Amino acid sequence: MKQNLEFTPILLGSDINAYGMARSFYEAYGKRVKAFAAVPLAPTRYSKIIDLEFHNGFEEDPVFINVMTEVAKRYADHQEPVILIAMGDGYAELIAKHKDFLEKTFVCPYIDYDLLRQLNNKENFYKVCEQYNLPYPKTKVISKTMYTTKTDLDVPFEFPVALKPANSVEWLDIHFEGRKKAFIIHDQAEYDEVVTKIYENGYNSDLILQDYIPGDDSNMRVLNAYVDQNHQVKMMCLGHPLLEDPTPAAIGNYVAILPEFNQELYDMVQKFLEDINYTGFANFDMKYDRRDKTFKIFEINLRQGRSSFFVTLNGYNLASYLVDDYVTHTLSDRATVYGNQNKAKHMLWLGVPTKVFKRYVADNAYKQEALELIDTNRYGTTVFYKKDMSLKRWVLLKYMFHNYVPRYKEYFVENKGQNDEQ
Repeated sequence: MKQNLEFTPILLGSDINAYGMARSFYEAYGKRVKAFAAVPLAPTRYSKIIDLEFHNGFEEDPVFINVMTEVAKRYADHQEPVILIAMGDGYAELIAKHKDFLEKTFVCPYIDYDLLRQLNNKENFYKVCEQYNLPYPKTKVISKTMYTTKTDLDVPFEFPVALKPANSVEWLDIHFEGRKKAFIIHDQAEYDEVVTKIYENGYNSDLILQDYIPGDDSNMRVLNAYVDQNHQVKMMCLGHPLLEDPTPAAIGNYVAILPEFNQELYDMVQKFLEDINYTGFANFDMKYDRRDKTFKIFEINLRQGRSSFFVTLNGYNLASYLVDDYVTHTLSDRATVYGNQNKAKHMLWLGVPTKVFKRYVADNAYKQEALELIDTNRYGTTVFYKKDMSLKRWVLLKYMFHNYVPRYKEYFVENKGQNDEQ
């Protein structure tokens, strides 16, 4: 643990991502963090390592910028770096939007707003993928105008197909029965019904209709990277998700990640990030397509992912890269870290009880590898942290994890598609 370094981390959010970052800071520096959020959430409740302050509506302007204007006044006289860290897409966008103002007081390790708008909208991101030769699923864009005029709404791919909002930030404010983070559409009638619900309930941006890549959750990959203030990639850590949350509102959230090494993927993503002059954390979701033996990129999150504590768990402390970049200024001279080369040091990350993992993960070689890690106690979670535990917090976390048992019973659908050794 490195102590006595002078800096102040401020997190925006109170979810499991926030707790993972707070824990990373505490493990590396013994330092509690400050956090601002709109509402209290279970992963950060009753914690002694994170000081939370809540402001209703903080996740949107004008509340966000009004609150941050007052927060900036509190830290105006601080001599040490005060680092602002977003825990969600909305907060990352707000930091970028107000970066000129916020940078007068805070370290803001984020890209400029113009580049953010190219990357955080899936439609624009796929155009960037075309420009930089990044593989992505075959895609058709559906607009609200196409829906209202009932023109060019045909599905050019075989069912099932994937359907998701292009604007993930606007989607946070859309609510209706059957709403999901992303949809797997099985026939024309379901497609017509879902598109109607989406646009009749207030969503105005485009939809992304995609060729569905076959295979279960174990065909997914997640890659986290840190890019320093000189736009050089300094850390890459690849994860192999084995299971996702089946709950409609949380589809796509990983709940089990096995560390993995793939230099070809690292090289591809590093070149892309450095070519576009990226800054800060980046999180890529992708899936292996057995049909052409490539990994297709779904999206880039302009922050560390909600399950990114798996990076810290495997020895690449997320907080340390920020501190070494902006506080000690020792990162620029170091070589890039390509994570998970040593299998003997691998740790399985879990976001569900082990019994849920054992019951629902597809039976393949990856599951057996993960079970060996469980049997030898080489696994961990984001939220169960011995140095930050009380009776109230322990009961809450046990309840939070137990809730996955009925969720999987209700929502889990086994994917019997082929799983390929990749």
